[in-house]
Amino acid sequence: MEVDYLRQLYYRVGERLCVRSAVTRLGTRSFTVRQELVQDDAVAIRADLVMVLFDFAGDTSRPMSDAERTHWSRFLT
Repeated sequence: MEVDYLRQLYYRVGERLCVRSAVTRLGTRSFTVRQELVQDDAVAIRADLVMVLFDFAGDTSRPMSDAERTHWSRFLT
């Protein structure tokens, strides 16, 4: 996970902050998800998370299936 703190956030009673999520990269055994926290129409925090597909029985990473690739491709930007 890599996080960039871009600007200060302000606490405002009852305010709901917007969190935008998108897939930015699809690899063979992993994919990257970007999340941005927005306040006042400006991104305050940006986080990129690398998600690795894992085979617990084999205790190793595994390739993405066609069904998984199709699913995550819907969120690709």
